[in-house]
Amino acid sequence: MLEDMQTYINTLDTIINDESVPKNIRRSAENMKKILSNEKEPQLQRVAKVASQLENIGNDHNIPFHIRTVVWGLSSQLESFSVDKRQK
Repeated sequence: MLEDMQTYINTLDTIINDESVPKNIRRSAENMKKILSNEKEPQLQRVAKVASQLENIGNDHNIPFHIRTVVWGLSSQLESFSVDKRQK
């Protein structure tokens, strides 16, 4: 599961490093990256927090379309992670 977390963090880095993304969205992505990196919290909690925040930025009308697609993809991955984790 650590590979999953690193994949999520790498995806957030894509958003953070894209200059076409508004600063408020990049800041949100940085915050989500910190949440995912916080190993003191259970993985499922971290994923749930980030999934909630992703929904907010995915609905932001200022987000570039190519990044919105990245956000939707990451959101889908996080939902799969949550479902897989609960079934085990």
